Order: sequence, then structure tokens, then C-alpha cells
Amino acid sequence: MAVNPAPGAPSLKIQGVTSLADLLLANAPHDASFELCTPGVHAIRASRPTTELVHGLQQPALCIIAQGAKTVMLGTETYEYDASRLLIFSVDLPIAGQVRQASASKPYLCLRLDIDPHRIAELALKVYPNGIPQVQEARAIYLAQASAAIIDAAVRLMALMSNPTEANLLAPLLMDEILIRLLRSPVGGRLAQIGNIGSHTHRVAKAVTWVRQNFEQAIKIETLANMAHMSASSLHQHFKAVTSMSPVKYQKVLRLQEARRLMVSQGMEVSTASQRVGYVSPSQFSREYARHFGNAPTRDIAMLRGQARQERNLAKQLKPIHKL
Repeated sequence: MAVNPAPGAPSLKIQGVTSLADLLLANAPHDASFELCTPGVHAIRASRPTTELVHGLQQPALCIIAQGAKTVMLGTETYEYDASRLLIFSVDLPIAGQVRQASASKPYLCLRLDIDPHRIAELALKVYPNGIPQVQEARAIYLAQASAAIIDAAVRLMALMSNPTEANLLAPLLMDEILIRLLRSPVGGRLAQIGNIGSHTHRVAKAVTWVRQNFEQAIKIETLANMAHMSASSLHQHFKAVTSMSPVKYQKVLRLQEARRLMVSQGMEVSTASQRVGYVSPSQFSREYARHFGNAPTRDIAMLRGQARQERNLAKQLKPIHKL
């Protein structure tokens, strides 16, 4: 007979989330994203909400929030998640994100695990020995409940990060456990499509990878279609179903994000950055940049640099408030 917890007693899941937050805090001493001793394991911290959307390319990953909340935007779609849910990205996606809940005393804390499609394929064969279930493939980003078992495995994984020798031996096993539990969850069929060679998600991922690696070149839909073993019309349909964008729109967003990065990190001039990412017309670049980011390039970059200075000054003022 199942025994209900005593009234007011915290659930195992809540206890696990609290433990995960403590471990993430210990491994993220200040606001930033830290890759830990095991490749593909990241601890992310933010001590205040972000006032502006942060744009970037998100590669396949599992994100588990232990504290705080975040909004992620893909095209015109919005995904909101917190400590009760996790977010999965199954292909490279140009997204925008915004931390909604965070403070100096209770910072936003997130565990990110990079996903290897080849490992998903290997594990899916074990989880589904009679064949991967057929699913209605949709977006390459989806929310799921963070079960107590997944949180527990995440806590045990993070506990290893203070001991690189043990992490080297045991972390891969725990990462496999997390993926297996996801594959056995209600979203398992969708996750398995990442490594399923015959799935539309896997085929679209090939085209996505090519566009990401060659975004400065002109796109030929027929070439992408051949790469994905689809007709041109089928590729366009499934590419948009997975990424929410057409191949041309996807390329445009990548170009704009890379140009922004070049101007911020390398101090590149607007005209030079636009040419570097494949634009022929500087005026077209400026129009599309302003439409995507909300400000003309020069004004936007000045604002970003000002925000970066403020964050550096704030980081110097903040002192650690919690240690294990």
C-alpha cells in the first residue's frame, strides 16, 4: 500500500530540486555559464532577471531549472519553464531567452546537459527493442515534467563534479540514466527521433547543420533537399515544422546573430560585419537587423556594450551568499 507523505512534508521531488540548486550554486560562483569537469555538463547562474532578450544558437540539449524561471522564444512561439519542468532542444535552433525570476538571494540556476544524437540512437535501441514508436513529429523544442527520478539522477551527477576522478568514471553512466528515463517518459518517442535515421527530425537536422556551417552562402533548396533525402516541397514543410522557420528565414536569423556577435566581441564595423555574414546590401542588413533586434545596429551595439559594463560592475559588487 502506498503511504502518503505527512501533511506539510516536502516531497522527494522538492527536496531533490533544493539539493540540485545547492549543487549548482556551488559550481557556479558568479553569474555565467560554467562547463564543469565532465564535458557537456554546464551550470548556469543569473542573479537578476534580464530586461532584454538574449539571442543565441542553442544546440541539442536538456535544460533543468532548479531555481527561478525563464522564457524561451523560437520565432513567434514562447516557452516558459521553471523548477517544475524541463526543456529539450533536439536540433540547432536560433532562439531568444529571458530570465524571468532571479535575485541575489535566490539566483536563477539551471543544469544544461548537451545531447549527443548518436548516444540517443544507441540508448533508444535498448529502450525500444521492438522499434521506436511512431509519433507526430513537431517542434525541435518541447517542455516536459521534471520527474523526481530525473531530478535525483541530476543531483547525483552534480554531486560528482567536485571529484573529477569519480566524475570521469561515473558521470557518463548518470547522463545515460537521465536520457533513459527521458526516453521512457511521455516525451520519449519524440526524443528518440533525434537519433532515428529515418525520422523527419533526423533528416531536417542534416539540412540544419549544413545551413549553420555555411550560413554566409546562398541557399539552394534543391541541394538541401537532396542532402535530407526529401523533395524540395517536403523539406520546406518539415524544416518549418521542426524549426518554426523556413530554411531562408533560419539562415537570416543565423546571419543576424553572427553579425551581432562580431560587432560586440570584435568591434567590427556594421558594413564589415554585414558582408562577413553574407549580406550584399548594407541597407537591407540594417533594415532586417532592426526588425529582428528592435534597434538599428549602431544603437543596439552601444546598448549591449553599456549593459555589459553594468553587469561587470555589478559582478564586482556581489559577494558569495551561499556555500556548501
